[in-house]
Amino acid sequence: MKYYVIADEDTTLGFSLVGLSGQAVSNASQARVAWDKALEDKDNAVIIITEPVADMIRDTVDRYLFSENFPLVVEIPKPGSSSGRDLRSLVNEAVGVSL
Repeated sequence: MKYYVIADEDTTLGFSLVGLSGQAVSNASQARVAWDKALEDKDNAVIIITEPVADMIRDTVDRYLFSENFPLVVEIPKPGSSSGRDLRSLVNEAVGVSL
């Protein structure tokens, strides 16, 4: 089971420090390419995508969320967001295991 991160450069780098692969994106075109790449690898069980990046390709993300069931897509708040919940608890809740 692999995780794949689609996010800004800082978030992607942070996740890479704990062994997760991914792609840093800064626009909608890069986000679509990263999304397609993540779906191509059938070993990716969880796609972690930041909310701002998901908003860039919202139609694609929503269409996939409501029509597919694997891999799991976890949308996390943007860095520095005051969502009141830490990143670890968001991912743990979505995945169902403690990281």
